[in-house]
Amino acid sequence: MYFALTDEQRALAETVRDYLADRFDLTAVRAVFEDAAGDGHPAELWKAFGEQGWLAALVPEDNDGLGLGLVDAQVLARAFGAGAVPGPWLPTVLAGEAVRLAGSAAPRAAVLGPRAGGGLVATVALRAPGGAFDASGVGVTAGADARLTGTASPVEYPAAARVVVVAATEPDGGVGLYLVEPTGPGVTVTAHESYDGTTRLGALTLAGAAAERLPGSSAAVLADLNRRGAVLAAADLVGIARSTLTRTVEYDKTRVQFGRAVGSFQAIKHALADLHVAVLMAEHAALYAAHAVDLALPDAELAVAVAKAKAGDAAERATGAMIQYHGGIGYTWEHEAHFFYKRAKRLLGSFGDVGQHLDRIAALSLDGG
Repeated sequence: MYFALTDEQRALAETVRDYLADRFDLTAVRAVFEDAAGDGHPAELWKAFGEQGWLAALVPEDNDGLGLGLVDAQVLARAFGAGAVPGPWLPTVLAGEAVRLAGSAAPRAAVLGPRAGGGLVATVALRAPGGAFDASGVGVTAGADARLTGTASPVEYPAAARVVVVAATEPDGGVGLYLVEPTGPGVTVTAHESYDGTTRLGALTLAGAAAERLPGSSAAVLADLNRRGAVLAAADLVGIARSTLTRTVEYDKTRVQFGRAVGSFQAIKHALADLHVAVLMAEHAALYAAHAVDLALPDAELAVAVAKAKAGDAAERATGAMIQYHGGIGYTWEHEAHFFYKRAKRLLGSFGDVGQHLDRIAALSLDGG
């Protein structure tokens, strides 16, 4: 079986890369990164997300979207990782997925249509501080009157969001997904400092806050939402890994030591070749995981765990190699290496870290569960 991106998907990736190179390169990323007091949400970039259809990929055609799948969305996530692109694309997409998977017609119309065109920023609050990315990690409880109490953290872009999808444990022990207005009564948003300046993080504290339950929500839907988040985080990570490896190879072709390009030294050349193999395998793993989730294949959960573990490992190695093989310049604030390194470190823990997914792989492969 030959498995690869379609011509249309490759064209989409090229379009995103070209746009970012022309309109939002690493100089623009640096401006966001260094503006610690800013909202980390460039208005012109978000407008382009809407105009280019990058927010509409997973939105059904009935809600003014493109009706595409997770494979197409991971193409976008990979390109955004490669460019260290800031902004609330990922949390907004995941909030939309929650509404698509569990919402009735009314919340779908209220959230998905505006999201597709860039008119709505949303986010998700799915776990307690330090909690696992499953039902056991949920830190908010729902009362019988659908009022929510508890804390979720970290949450991406809570200050910029107009709606938050909150996971909450319900009186019967189940898990529900609820829509919350972050500026409403009983809701407190607290900003968190982050070493990764390509995002903005915070905590959402709820004290009897009013919420709207998505009627189709359940622990199974939360698990599906977390799988989708893990796939998109993995795609971002492999984008980071490929971009940093490419930049490192190009630099070491021209960096000269002892009268020779350092890339010609066997120790460096072999290390970068091994890293290329690791990145390539992670790229394929992320692509297959998206395909498996799209089609609800029996091995989807295993595929997601493999993808997130491989992507995390490849990105950690590639960003570390970028710093090392750039020599002294790679350790400086003026060089872009730290953009990718810090973004990768943050994403390593998003939707399960490497160790957690390796444990899941072992359980699924050896124990059948």
